[in-house]
Amino acid sequence: QVQLVESGGGSVQAGTSLRLSCAASGRTFSNYAMGWFRQAPGKEREFVAAISGSGGRKDYVDSVKGRFTISRDNAKNTVYLQMNSLKPEDTAVYYCGAAWQYGGRRPREYDYWGQGTQVTVSS
Repeated sequence: QVQLVESGGGSVQAGTSLRLSCAASGRTFSNYAMGWFRQAPGKEREFVAAISGSGGRKDYVDSVKGRFTISRDNAKNTVYLQMNSLKPEDTAVYYCGAAWQYGGRRPREYDYWGQGTQVTVSS
């Protein structure tokens, strides 16, 4: 069982930055690929970024490439999402997910989810 707790969301102006954190319980954190997803009102949950257990492989949706960076600290059981140059279209609830050994771009590939953290970007 893995429990995930996101933090770091907030209301910001366009062009600024936020860093989201997702703290995980358990002793096998490095065996889990981690992903960040987001869900805007009335829309489906969409993939944002993913990172392998070792941190050696990363994947991003095209709309955030060059602006967002996913990273992890396995010693702290935490995954991060650094979000720069935020845009109003980034407004959503952001969720982190944990997938045993491999995580792709589909939510169903993830076994555990956090409760989400709201990010609101105003123009």
